[in-house]
Amino acid sequence: MKNTSKTALGAIITGLSVALMLSTAIIPFLSYTIPAICGILIILIITECDKKWALLVYACVSILSLLIVPDKSAGLSYACLFGYYPIVKIILEEKLPEWLSRIIKLLIADTVLIAGYYISLKFFGIDTDGIEWVIPHLTKWYVPIIITIFCIIFFLMYDTILTRLSLIYKVKWRKLFKKHFK
Repeated sequence: MKNTSKTALGAIITGLSVALMLSTAIIPFLSYTIPAICGILIILIITECDKKWALLVYACVSILSLLIVPDKSAGLSYACLFGYYPIVKIILEEKLPEWLSRIIKLLIADTVLIAGYYISLKFFGIDTDGIEWVIPHLTKWYVPIIITIFCIIFFLMYDTILTRLSLIYKVKWRKLFKKHFK
């Protein structure tokens, strides 16, 4: 693929990702789903261009999302996790055995989510009082454990979805894509 085509594809994916991120202002309950979908679009850049172009698209979408998207939690979740995770996933899967790469990917996700939880407690004053309906008499010590459990479940699903969509793209859609982008 020529550099002009890579630039055009990067701009299209960046524009589409930012437009999707802006939709979180209209549909606020998708604050974490939309950044995950935008992360899936990074797989297209990795496959057709390379990891360097994917990093550029990630940086552009992160900066624009943090600047113009009204839902800052969506922009932060993309910038802190979903935007770079497909790139890290590909690198880890290429260089490490499957079991080790899976453990490292889960550790990255858990670290980001637990750090986000503690940052929200310390700097934003968000408290766990609203979570008490899940488990009565919930104390703050149990919340990181609950976050970790949900993170593991979610990330195993997200990792599987990324892998399967990448495979489907390479097998079925890539020929059609190559026909339009040369």
